[in-house]
Amino acid sequence: MAKTILAVDDSSSLRQMVAFSLKAAGYQVVEAVDGQDGLDKARNQVVDLVLTDQNMPRMDGLSLIKHLRGLPEYQKVPILMLTTESSDEMKSKGRAAGANGWLVKPFDPQRLIEVVKKVIG
Repeated sequence: MAKTILAVDDSSSLRQMVAFSLKAAGYQVVEAVDGQDGLDKARNQVVDLVLTDQNMPRMDGLSLIKHLRGLPEYQKVPILMLTTESSDEMKSKGRAAGANGWLVKPFDPQRLIEVVKKVIG
């Protein structure tokens, strides 16, 4: 059965690009428009991996990660940040919140697939 990935980003064009790349590699994709939407969808359906942007309306990526890590079913699910933020400070905040990895936008679809495969097989 295909692994399911939750892609959380307020940019619809970026979400579409991520979804297209992941689906082409054989993954199922659930899209969310911001952190709050992502949290709601994650509660309705446990996914194998969460990919989240940082800067979004309603709830940012770090808050989303903290909320997810507070749920028993998401304590071990890999979470990757996909964001324009690349400072060491943001990365350490991401790690502290519970992120497992970091991809900087603009991303290379092939690199995204490599990282996802490494994380969830």
